[in-house]
Amino acid sequence: MSDTATFAGLDPATLADTLRVAGSPGFDRWQDQIRRTGGCSDPIHLTGWTLHKDKTTGELLHRYSTEGEPGGRLRIACGNRRASRCPACAWTYAGDTYHLIRAGLVGDDRRDIPGSVRDHPRVFATLTAPSFGPVHNRPDRGACRCGARHTPDDPALGTALDPATYDYAAAVLFNNHAGELWMRFANRLRREIAQRAGLTQRELADACRVSYGKVAEFQKRGAVHFHAVIRLDGPDGPDSAPPSWASVGLLTDSVRAAVRHSYTSVSVPASGDQPARTFRWGRQLDVRPVKAFGDGSELTEQAVASYVAKYATKAAETTGTVDRRVGNKEVLELLGIPDHPRRLIEACLDLHALYPDRKLLNWAHMLGFRGHFSSKSRQYSTTLGALRQTRADYRAAQERQARGLDDTAPDTVLVLTDWQYAGHGHTPGESTLAATIRRDIQRNRETAREELLNDDLGEG
Repeated sequence: MSDTATFAGLDPATLADTLRVAGSPGFDRWQDQIRRTGGCSDPIHLTGWTLHKDKTTGELLHRYSTEGEPGGRLRIACGNRRASRCPACAWTYAGDTYHLIRAGLVGDDRRDIPGSVRDHPRVFATLTAPSFGPVHNRPDRGACRCGARHTPDDPALGTALDPATYDYAAAVLFNNHAGELWMRFANRLRREIAQRAGLTQRELADACRVSYGKVAEFQKRGAVHFHAVIRLDGPDGPDSAPPSWASVGLLTDSVRAAVRHSYTSVSVPASGDQPARTFRWGRQLDVRPVKAFGDGSELTEQAVASYVAKYATKAAETTGTVDRRVGNKEVLELLGIPDHPRRLIEACLDLHALYPDRKLLNWAHMLGFRGHFSSKSRQYSTTLGALRQTRADYRAAQERQARGLDDTAPDTVLVLTDWQYAGHGHTPGESTLAATIRRDIQRNRETAREELLNDDLGEG
């Protein structure tokens, strides 16, 4: 859709506000601010000032104040990882996740992760949820159990064949305990590796470390499963080579055994009309080795990192639910939530009183899931915080250069600041213009990526 078509479809009030913003005296500076946020959908507004002084002489080197900004405010990116909330900030989050996962696969000298991790055994594992009742699906052969052949975008996919018999309570309780089930799997995995290596757990810690990076994904039926990169290192983590017995085959067998072991389960006690339940991973388990670039393998390092990053910005809203908290059942009708996710949310609301410690009311919009969508073990690779700090340092250096400040002697500069929160978001017109800025940035990025790919192909 072109920008002209976008403006043509606006309601009169939004169009009037768009023209007001575009015709305001500070419009060019407002555009600069929004471009710096990447076209953020819900920027944070700040008011305040900052001073740079020479510590020795007391000379004022630079002063900045929001008094001269449009509306007297500085707008910064909201940083929300959800694509449903802010596509611009979600794109940045996905990029950071991509580099975090990829660094653990190929190394990153800038962050002291050696390239030798490529030679360490590593697999990409997908751990799924169990069945809570038959759902509409697209089997490899034949038609769905309902007799139809569903298209990939059919909204019926993932919904219960018989809502009256589908165990919605078990589905949301599984989601709620999925994080604990992962930790049990991770603990059992170390025991399985030690057993196959003929070592005790203590001896294993002195010989080999298990590292991972993972992301949660909601299936269409509303159940959480995990995608994980799992790697074997030496005793000092990625800096040390794994022992000779450590292999992809041993790691694969250990993952499969850990998933199926009775220890890898979570028990939920009976409460009210709900029976006691024991949750385990689903029967579908995919464990594949991760190959290096250029070896002809389908599951390359880049493909894995891209796959994980893709799901890092998505949550339960992909099933048709909402991305904000739901306080009661009445609001579900007003929001027009489809039947299947609505029943899952209602199950959370009904179970909250029976399992108050699980905080199902707070996480009803997440269909019970309360864990981190992306996480990693300490020694897998760098951190999101480190990646953000690198970006912040780069921008700060750009600012110092633009202001003529001495970047070689930062210890001689005293920085004084005073910032206040002044709100967030856009007016309707600003929101429309910010969306066009975001699309322009996206198109430029896609063009640059295509040019890089064409150059690589030309060199090849």
